[in-house]
Amino acid sequence: MTISFEDRVAIVTGAGGGLGRCYALDLAKRGAKVVVNDLGGSRDGTGHSDAALKVVEEIEAAGGTAMSNGASVTEAEQMEEMVAKTVEAWGGVHVLINNAGILRDKSFAKMSVEDFKLVVDVHLNGSAICTKAVWEQMREQAYGRILMTASSTGLYGNFGQANYGAAKLGLAGLTKTLAIEGAKYNIKCNTIAPIAETRMTEDIFPDAMKGVFAPEKVAPAAIYLVSEDAPTSTIIGAGAGFFHAAYVTMTDGVALPEGELNAEGVAAHWAEITDRTGEKTPQAGAEQSMQAIAKLQALGG
Repeated sequence: MTISFEDRVAIVTGAGGGLGRCYALDLAKRGAKVVVNDLGGSRDGTGHSDAALKVVEEIEAAGGTAMSNGASVTEAEQMEEMVAKTVEAWGGVHVLINNAGILRDKSFAKMSVEDFKLVVDVHLNGSAICTKAVWEQMREQAYGRILMTASSTGLYGNFGQANYGAAKLGLAGLTKTLAIEGAKYNIKCNTIAPIAETRMTEDIFPDAMKGVFAPEKVAPAAIYLVSEDAPTSTIIGAGAGFFHAAYVTMTDGVALPEGELNAEGVAAHWAEITDRTGEKTPQAGAEQSMQAIAKLQALGG
């Protein structure tokens, strides 16, 4: 079955290069009208360029339809204006890929509060702002596909990226709640954790690996996750043609009796508390409370 985006309108942020450019090109090739959003700054968020316009020219040269937008994802009014112009021109917004981001890598000891806040603002708050700008439109049209961009740093940690990791795991959490709230409006929300050679990661990959982790090899997962038949509330890792799912799980756990309800009791039962046998993947936060209540009832019975 061919995945088509005919009669769909997509916004891709950070689409002036790297992953965003690949997503925009693929969506356009499959029939979508694409808004190529990019502030055009360097990877630390400074400066401007006409990167978005160049991607639009690529799309149009291949016979597709696109428009460029240089607004900042951290500015709510600019995002609202972008969405309003898109709806005016093309009648709706069906797909949003939140891909814009910057890096300010340093160990936490050397990182300034300003650098921490800025990275969180662009990645996490910027994605929330852009999503908020399209949310009501998607609810009204009873259709929406949203993709957040997380990272292995957010899921598993990485030295020198406390700001980036905090933002990226926050996006996975945002996805989970929006998937629940959007369900009755046919809005699906997913998270992708890409592994790719881009301007953001150019000094990480050794020369021998150049091309192996090309951003084009991430795009298949991103495109599927914003398609009509996409799942929802998933976290998918993608890179070099390798794809995997990531989960936030919960162990069966232990309810401590009154006499052991102290720090010593937690220490004594640590192996049972952390035993992953029979762990589950909750679909909503309330399941934690429900499991606690069930364990307490079993303890009393």
